[in-house]
Amino acid sequence: MKAILFDVFGTVVDWRGSLIRELSAWAQNRGLNVDWPGLADAWRGAYMPSMNRVRRGEIPWMNLDDLQRQSLAEIGEKFGLPPNLAEADREHIVTAWHRLDPWPDAIEGLTRLRRHFTIAPLSNGNVALLVNMARRAGLPWDMVFATELFRHYKPDPETYLGAVALLGLKPHETMMAAAHNGDLAAARALGLKTAFIPRPTEYGPGQTRDLQAESDWDFVAGDIADLARQLGA
Repeated sequence: MKAILFDVFGTVVDWRGSLIRELSAWAQNRGLNVDWPGLADAWRGAYMPSMNRVRRGEIPWMNLDDLQRQSLAEIGEKFGLPPNLAEADREHIVTAWHRLDPWPDAIEGLTRLRRHFTIAPLSNGNVALLVNMARRAGLPWDMVFATELFRHYKPDPETYLGAVALLGLKPHETMMAAAHNGDLAAARALGLKTAFIPRPTEYGPGQTRDLQAESDWDFVAGDIADLARQLGA
């Protein structure tokens, strides 16, 4: 194995907690009364349906920022976002996805893994989002693989195989690491190795999915640092 590809939202960064923390403080300074936990959950809930619309050809290709912008416009008022919110403020909310905080183990684990393997995100986030996030959080990627590069969203095969090809590797020389069993199932079907990293609070205290490995993945680790330990890094 020569490279490890990582899912980002939920696996490497705490998207829900980050959005709620930042946007709650930001809104308080502006006197806005918004249900940020509810909005974050609904926004994430719109994530896959919006990508499926692209996948089915119902709308032209859009990167994740554009899809998130569109979804926010559709759901924001339900959670207290004013309809006449200034465009600059609305853009600040959309780009909060660029400013997500890593899980406590992420930087240490990735840094250790990078000494032995090529590491990169394979994320439905777009290039600008992933670069901005990495620079802010100090994520030590060797490369950024946004599915935007392939004009397909995971779990389309083009995303996994596209990243493998750009690294000049074979699927069996590459591993997908994720907190989502479905992501790993799609990668395994194409010949990639797999590592499951549970994040039981990704979706908040009432999380009911991806609490544990649902298949015999090649590795099951407590966190990214534990994965590094298991791989001798």
